[in-house]
Amino acid sequence: MTAKRAGKKKSVLVVGGGGREHTLVWSFRRSPQVGPIFAAPGNAGTAEIAENIPVGPGDIEALVKFARKERVDLTVVGPEAPLAAGIVDRFRAAKLAIFGPTKQAARIESSKIFAKKLALEAGIPTAPAEIFDDFEAAKRYIDISGAPCVVKADGLAAGKGVTVAMTEEEAHAALQRTMAEKEFGAAGERVLVEDYISGEEASILAVTDGERAAVMIPSQDHKRLKDGDGGPNTGGMGAYAPAPVIDGKMLNSITETIIEPAIAALSDSGAPYQGCLYAGLIVDFEGPKLLEFNCRFGDPEVQAMLPLLSDDLYEVCASTAAGKLEFNRFAWRPGAAVSVVAASKGYPGEYERGFAVKGLDEVGKMEDVIVFHAGTAKEDDSVVTAGGRVLAVTALGVNVADAVKRAYDAIGRIKFPGIYYRRDIGQKALARSK
Repeated sequence: MTAKRAGKKKSVLVVGGGGREHTLVWSFRRSPQVGPIFAAPGNAGTAEIAENIPVGPGDIEALVKFARKERVDLTVVGPEAPLAAGIVDRFRAAKLAIFGPTKQAARIESSKIFAKKLALEAGIPTAPAEIFDDFEAAKRYIDISGAPCVVKADGLAAGKGVTVAMTEEEAHAALQRTMAEKEFGAAGERVLVEDYISGEEASILAVTDGERAAVMIPSQDHKRLKDGDGGPNTGGMGAYAPAPVIDGKMLNSITETIIEPAIAALSDSGAPYQGCLYAGLIVDFEGPKLLEFNCRFGDPEVQAMLPLLSDDLYEVCASTAAGKLEFNRFAWRPGAAVSVVAASKGYPGEYERGFAVKGLDEVGKMEDVIVFHAGTAKEDDSVVTAGGRVLAVTALGVNVADAVKRAYDAIGRIKFPGIYYRRDIGQKALARSK
C-alpha cells in the first residue's frame, strides 16, 4: 500500500469521505509541493486522484498508525466529529503535523452552549438565547416568549440539530424530537432556545494559527432542502462564492467584530485555535450577526470557494499547522463559482443506495466544471450512490449568473434514480445584481 514518493514532494492525508474532502484532495493535487495524497476513507471521486485507505474518520488510532507508517507530512481533517473527539491532540502527541483545532478549541462547534457563552462574553453580535436541560422548562419558556424562535441541540447532530420554528407548535415539536425522543442522542440533552433574527445568511471562513487570521471570500450556503428555503434542514444543498450580501467593508467589520474576538477569546480560555474557523452569519438591517461557529471547512461552501483560490492550499494548511501563518490575505481567481448538490430521494431522511450514476464522463469534459463526489462508491466499473448527498457540480463563470447557468447545464446531464437538487442556488445573488 505504500505510495511511491516523487522527489521531496510532500505527502498529505485527508480525513473524511464527503464532498468537502474530495474538494480538499482536488485542491492539494493542484499544489506543486504535493506528491502522494491519501483519503480516509475517501469516495469514488477521491479514488481517481488519490489513494483511498479503508480507515474511517473516527478510528483515530488507526489514522495515527497509518500516518506514522507512511511518514505523512500533513494531515488535514474534514469532518467535525474526529476534531471533537481529539484527533488533533492525539496526532500532536505523536509529533505528527495536523491541520485543525484541538478537542478543547473544537468546542466552538461541538457545544453550541459553549459557543454562545463565548460569543456573548467576547461582545460578538449574536442573538440572545436561553439554555435548558429540562424539557418542560424549555416548553414553558417557549409558551411565554412565543415564536418565531430557533431551537438548537447543544451537541453535534450532523447539521440537522437546528430548527427555525416559525410557530410555537414547530418549536414544541423540535423540543420533542431533540429532548424527549432523543433523535440526536446525547447531543440533545441540553438545548438553546434562541431569538429569531431575519435576514440573509452568509458564511465566512478564516484560517488561523491561533494569533493571525486570513479571511476567505464570503459564500452563501443553502441549508434547506427545497427551493425558496423550504423543507427541513440538510447538510447543505449548494453554495456560491463570492456572496454579494457581504462587501469588502462589511468583511473587514466581520473580521474585527467576530473572527478576531473569537480567536482571542479561545486563546484566553486556554484553548488557542488553529485551523479553519467557520462563522455562519445573518445580515439584517443592523449588520452581520453570528448564528453559529463551526470548527472546520464548510461543506458545501468549499466546493464553491476552493476552485477560485489562487494560493497554494498546502502551503496555507502546513504553515497554519506549524503555527506560522505568515500572510493575512488570500489571492482569488476573478469571477464566481456555483456548486449544486445532487441528493438521493428521501434525504435528509431515509434513502436507498446503490444506484448507478450516469453522465459523469460527459460532465467531466466540460470546461471549468468540476464534479465533487460525496456519497459515492465504486461497484465493479460503475460509480454508485452511497449517501444522502451524492455529489456536487461546481461551475466557474465570469459572474454568478454565468456560473449558475453553467452549473445547471452540467448537473442536468447527470442521472440516477431519484436524483434531487434545488433549482434556485444563487438566486439571492442574482436578485441583488438586479
